[in-house]
Amino acid sequence: MTTTANPLLDFSGLPRFDLFKPEHVTPAITELIDHASKVVAQLEAPQDHVTWENFVVPLEETTERLGRAWGIVNHLNNVADTPELRATYNENLPKITEFWTALSQNEALFAKYKAIAASLDFASLSPARQKLVGNAVRDFRLGGAELPDDKKERFAEIQEEQAAVSTRFSENVLDATNDYKLLVSTELDLSGVPEDVKAAARAAAEKDGKTGFQFTLHFPSYFPLLQFADNRQLRETIYRASATKASEQGTFFSEMEKWDNSENISKLLRLRNEEARLLDYRNFAEVSLVPKMAQSPEHVIEFLEDLAKRARPFAEKDLEELRAFAKAELDIDTLEAWDVAYASEKLRERRYAFSAQEVKEYFPEPKVIDGLFRLVQSLFSVEIKPDVAPVWHPDVRFYRIERDGALVGQFYFDLYARAGKGGGAWMDDARGRKLDNFGIIQTPVAYLTCNFTPPAEVDGVMQPSLFTHDEVTTLFHEFGHGLHHMLTEVEELGVAGISGVEWDAVELPSQFMENFCWEWDVLQHMTAHVQTGEPLQRGLYDKMLAAKNFQSGMQTLRQVEFSLVDMHLHYDYDPASARSVQELINDVRQKFSVMMPPAFNRFQHSFGHIFSGGYAAGYYSYKWAEVLSADAYAAFEEAVEAGGGKLSEETGKRFQQEILATGGSRPALESFKAFRGREPNIDALLRHSGMQS
Repeated sequence: MTTTANPLLDFSGLPRFDLFKPEHVTPAITELIDHASKVVAQLEAPQDHVTWENFVVPLEETTERLGRAWGIVNHLNNVADTPELRATYNENLPKITEFWTALSQNEALFAKYKAIAASLDFASLSPARQKLVGNAVRDFRLGGAELPDDKKERFAEIQEEQAAVSTRFSENVLDATNDYKLLVSTELDLSGVPEDVKAAARAAAEKDGKTGFQFTLHFPSYFPLLQFADNRQLRETIYRASATKASEQGTFFSEMEKWDNSENISKLLRLRNEEARLLDYRNFAEVSLVPKMAQSPEHVIEFLEDLAKRARPFAEKDLEELRAFAKAELDIDTLEAWDVAYASEKLRERRYAFSAQEVKEYFPEPKVIDGLFRLVQSLFSVEIKPDVAPVWHPDVRFYRIERDGALVGQFYFDLYARAGKGGGAWMDDARGRKLDNFGIIQTPVAYLTCNFTPPAEVDGVMQPSLFTHDEVTTLFHEFGHGLHHMLTEVEELGVAGISGVEWDAVELPSQFMENFCWEWDVLQHMTAHVQTGEPLQRGLYDKMLAAKNFQSGMQTLRQVEFSLVDMHLHYDYDPASARSVQELINDVRQKFSVMMPPAFNRFQHSFGHIFSGGYAAGYYSYKWAEVLSADAYAAFEEAVEAGGGKLSEETGKRFQQEILATGGSRPALESFKAFRGREPNIDALLRHSGMQS
């Protein structure tokens, strides 16, 4: 590679966010694609003996550089969107898609991977390398390498169209979210809303030169209105705005037609269906499940419907209690969707004598972060230290993980919601682990992104961000993904960390980490009241624990509903039929929901997981992996019974060795069985959810 001043072409260390400009993207991506194409052309040539060293290594080196550079651009497009960056991103996306599609269809490269797999040398490769070769052969088939030329051309067009439409989908959601602003003029209209939420809303209004309280569709802004606002009309207004964003129902948007995702959804489903047929599968769900643990779409649907059947009696009881309470205590005769969070919070307060806001005051951000790090250090025998690196926003922090003084991995923390940043929470990799040609380990680097409420100024004093317990759980969840990426010990890039892990098992470490948010031994070290500094009181903790499974039946059915909608859209829905996506969703809800959302609800129009986030025919993974994670966590509970503790270093070491360290170097089921000594079962999940019959 040529040496230039372009930071996207500097692979000597960490990304140079301090030097990045949108105008760097096109020349860097052009140069990297040109170089990679030349390497591919060289590797296409006949070879007498194809080996790991003369084929896999040079191909991986050039494609890794392209992947890392585009990863930076993609990350910035998600967390620091600007018109200039979006324009260059969309300009280069077709080039990137075209390169990767052509690579996945390259018959010469495919033949060489098959030659390695069939060679006498294959048995001498490490298990990780064998797994990587097997994955490559599988992915070439899924990439259309075995298609005739005319179908390859159409397959490539489909990939490019899908990439463009998925990008438009996420841009519409982001633009609709950023555009909406609800200005509440007086504090009287915000009766019941917590002080810190009002302070943030007041600051948002002042920033825009307005008087009053300004709310947006970013989760930390709008959800407290649904949960706490006594004003029912206000709750309905913000609910409708959130439930219809980026849809044809969103008539409050100034550019509603531009941001409507209806056609993007239809087009993605048509393209995915066509892709499946080209690959000789009956539907896209079958394609999606090839690299996953689940055996078939029918297998997944059976799993989800069984879970729904188990959860339904609990969900019906939850809803019956909520409706009765709302009518008797809140004068709400007909419980509507915008009343559920509010009535649920009031019922929880009445039943368990505490509020979510009361709990929130014990979780200031610095204490939570310290408690998280303390737990990880104790479980996995590592040290987490502040580190220094260029970042993309002043709020972003950077850390390093060490074991016995040696660098293991590094990560960025980008925790706060802001304009130009996509909603939700996620982990992504900035760099993977591998052993390079000089025998030096390239350590992994992760992006950890959330959308929490930023610190706010109250009475002239800057207060730390306060996390709800749900947000603490989200933080632990994403850090679990990060640990999976950073604590790997695999030396082959393609199967290190989360790479190569079956998609329906990738949530195992993240959901596993959530369990610790309920442990007294952990909470003592990660709580300090924002006013008094006192740790969480045992009495309040006991109330939280008693309320842990509050409405777990309704929550489980909600996730099952989303998962079934996703699976049926990609399994037995015909995009060419007269039946609409909304009709399919309504059918699923009629069978499995205990409370139908209002007719205007268009949750699918912002369902980024399946339309722009890689979870197509894979959203079930959250419930699937929850079975694995609950059963894995049961090993720590068993350590208590055996006289140890929930923070058992011995159990943590085994989890690290058998789950985290192995990454994607072996099937996830093998890793689970190595840790637990048996196959997983659903009992622990049902017990943790309070749904054992």
